Amino acid sequence: MPPVTNRYSRQQENSAEEFEKLKRLIHGKLVDKLDMNKLGELQGDTLRREIRLVVEHLCDTENPLLNRSERERLIEEVLDETFGFGPLEILMKEEGIADIMINGPKKVFVEKNGRIIKHDVTFRDNDHLLQILDRIVSRVGRRIDETSPMCDARLPDGSRLNAIIPPLALDGPSLTIRKFGSKPLALEDLLNFGAFTPEMVMLLEGAIKARLNIVISGGTGSGKTTLLNTLSSFIQPDHRIITIEDAAELQLQQDHVLRLETRPANIEGKGRVNATDLVKNALRMRPDRVIIGECRGPETLDMLQAMNTGHDGSLTTVHSNNPRDAVARIETMITMGGAEMPLKAIRQQLAAAVDIIIQASRLQGGPRKITYITEVLNMEQDTIIMQDIFRFITDGVDADGKAFGHFEATGVRPSCMARLEAAGVRLPPNLFAARTLGR
Repeated sequence: MPPVTNRYSRQQENSAEEFEKLKRLIHGKLVDKLDMNKLGELQGDTLRREIRLVVEHLCDTENPLLNRSERERLIEEVLDETFGFGPLEILMKEEGIADIMINGPKKVFVEKNGRIIKHDVTFRDNDHLLQILDRIVSRVGRRIDETSPMCDARLPDGSRLNAIIPPLALDGPSLTIRKFGSKPLALEDLLNFGAFTPEMVMLLEGAIKARLNIVISGGTGSGKTTLLNTLSSFIQPDHRIITIEDAAELQLQQDHVLRLETRPANIEGKGRVNATDLVKNALRMRPDRVIIGECRGPETLDMLQAMNTGHDGSLTTVHSNNPRDAVARIETMITMGGAEMPLKAIRQQLAAAVDIIIQASRLQGGPRKITYITEVLNMEQDTIIMQDIFRFITDGVDADGKAFGHFEATGVRPSCMARLEAAGVRLPPNLFAARTLGR
């Protein structure tokens, strides 16, 4: 006699298959019934309500024995297949998910509360997943096919998507989505999460208002973009800000913001507009501040030159593990970009342009912290001199596998205090006294 658990598992699989068959049947009949001329006269919620009535009638006709929860789930999934992104809609609506990782149609993983877990959402097959992917990228003017098998795009809510398909992805289409809610995290949220302390915020607010140039450094998923959004709230409302990104995800709150986005080449290999082109053009548009979502190539040199030629208060992010690595990475990106400059000249540009490096880190178990606020001072011989103002010290790992620790002030008074005071920023005299913060 087969074990009860095996029988129950097979029953679940059969039930799921029957549900999928019914959903495909109803979706097919819905497409046959749709009057495209009438649909063109309807929009938004009105259109969805009209289609919902048709789907409800089809559900009652094809399987009147469905219970209330199954019927409602079936209706919503058919509507998602018709208007939205199919099974992706479920993942996008679920609270607490930060990242979605799809490794083919049957392997869907999510990061939730700092942990990666397998989700029970699946796609029918590779063709179904490709259909959803094509619907996403076509809405933002991008394409993905055998001639262009990789793509960066953004969803309507601002979430960022990266996709790669066969023949490069061997196990079927692969998607990675970084979710961004419609309401970005505010300063109070990050303080409540313990990402930094009020003392650190005072210095950063003053640095933004005094138009210091800031680089946010961090690894993937460390919270660089969230921090950049938060810090931008300190920018004066009358400043003209130009943002430059590969896939637009910044959510600045000011009115006077001009958002620029790079463009890949078309099917003939023409029409590509990269970040370097946009930085050069942005400097002709009378910006008060230039914000590059992420420096990753030749545009890094243009960004440094902009910071050095009257566009103070600019911000950008780079991928690196600590402030010293951030400096080395910037040097490498400029060198690999083909700039014919000696290393010492690059370092002189960097030391003159960048005032503060903020290190964002994702610790073991998921907590995100600002682990360093470091000031870039000057050049001494061939070395860039830097000093830590605040830092986070890891003390250990708790029973849930999450790292914990404490923030501390190093006792170093920043040399940029004269610029802050000249800009009218007044900080408490003991703000930088050596001590543990938050206790």
